[in-house]
Amino acid sequence: MKKAKFVFVTGGVTSSLGKGIISASLAKLLQARGYSVTIQKFDPYINVDPGTLNPYEHGECYVTEDGAETDLDLGHYERFLNTPTSQNNNVTTGRVYQTVIENERRGDYLGKTVQVIPHITDEIKKRMRYLGESGDYDIVITEIGGTVGDIESLPYVESVRQLLWDMGPENAIVIHLTLIPYLAAAGELKTKPTQHSVKMLLEQGVQPDILVCRTEKHLTAEMRRKIALFCNVHQNAVIESIDVSTIYEVPMVMLKEKLDKVVLNKLKLKSPHEPNLDQWRDFLFRLEHPKSEVNIALVGKYVELPDAYKSINEAFIHAGAANECKVNVTYVHSELITEGNAPHKLGGFDGILVAPGFGNRGIEGKLTAVKYARENNIPFFGICLGMQCSVIEFARNVLGLKDAHSTEMMSDTKNPVIDLMENQKKISHMGGTMRLGSYACELSKGSHALKAYGKVKITERHRHRYEFNDKFKKRMEDAGMKITGTNPDTGLAEIVEIPEHKWFVGVQFHPELKSTVANPHPLFVRFIKAAME
Repeated sequence: MKKAKFVFVTGGVTSSLGKGIISASLAKLLQARGYSVTIQKFDPYINVDPGTLNPYEHGECYVTEDGAETDLDLGHYERFLNTPTSQNNNVTTGRVYQTVIENERRGDYLGKTVQVIPHITDEIKKRMRYLGESGDYDIVITEIGGTVGDIESLPYVESVRQLLWDMGPENAIVIHLTLIPYLAAAGELKTKPTQHSVKMLLEQGVQPDILVCRTEKHLTAEMRRKIALFCNVHQNAVIESIDVSTIYEVPMVMLKEKLDKVVLNKLKLKSPHEPNLDQWRDFLFRLEHPKSEVNIALVGKYVELPDAYKSINEAFIHAGAANECKVNVTYVHSELITEGNAPHKLGGFDGILVAPGFGNRGIEGKLTAVKYARENNIPFFGICLGMQCSVIEFARNVLGLKDAHSTEMMSDTKNPVIDLMENQKKISHMGGTMRLGSYACELSKGSHALKAYGKVKITERHRHRYEFNDKFKKRMEDAGMKITGTNPDTGLAEIVEIPEHKWFVGVQFHPELKSTVANPHPLFVRFIKAAME
């Protein structure tokens, strides 16, 4: 069984520097050299998972094949590596403490006083090692959320310190990502915040092996020498991460900076071959040299924070490159759409996507957006709640069921076209109780969905409680809205379409979660194609 080597990625100075993108870029380069790589994320918050977090708090909640609700960084890992992650790739402080407390209640610690060290750190170390011990990977990259110096991060940094001591310098290294701010008034870059950040890490017993310096101006050789000298690293281990126009350029920047070579040298690994990035370069070329342009309205209620729709935005980038088309996405707040202003808010777009979400807020605006797209023959794509809105709108305005609604929004509606799944009706705890993860779906002949996928049987990822109510199926189909995708085991509706419309597709699942650079999602590719036409 192969023994994995470990790379730990920490951050300092400020959050949101892009540890996830650096981790994914390094993994991409190592994968392109022939290594099997996985990435895991350790999040310091006390929620057991991000499933119950408001999107304004933490951006979107990313769902894996096995139904884990995880951090959005796992989306980057999958989009870059084109390999699925699982619940083992994301661990939170909440989950760690939950396990330790359950162990204590069972008496596993034999009456010992349960403490942060060793009990919490031992549980963290066990989870850090887990993927590496599976025998499936040569290298495991572990991203530590938050920044060095956060109280929440201390047990993680201590766990890394202990693992470095256990494993030795040839089996585990630390990459520290910091900011080199540019002071416009002084007209220069400042290295002091990086020095302080490394000093703080040293105080916690961890010496970084490599520094990745996020900067908006190029570092001079003299600055690199200074950083290396005062942070106790080799000069070739000071890596510049300059701002770029798209995250997909970062692997090429890291390749130029030789990050992958420095990592391999430190881990005493010999590369089977130089990295093969032809497909990645081809994607970047098409992304940067579009032949046409489309304007898409993304109608949602969390639009103030674009990270709430991270995977959808990235799926548009992948589909745009596949069509050699620049996709301009405009966020339209569903709370601000009314029957009166819909032509002003939504006119002039080549396509309308109604986004997922939960709860009643902004729902009428979403219904109005669906109606506008349907009546004006504008390519329409509804995802999860967006699909449910298309069903409600059709029932109200075509079938004439004026109070048609989802029981999520109106529990006493006489026409519950969207209703709670039977097995959900007695559940009171919110965490992890939805239909989550990958489920099968069978597509109907002649449908847009079948044309897009090119096969009858597909699997897609879900995250929802409410479903299309089959009691209304015949009436809907007779009036022109067809069920073109169904779950073969339960008969639940997964996809609705209006064949008379140019391109009108609503899906109960989340196709954006499976779109990657190497495999743009077929429904997004077809939606953009319809918008181009």
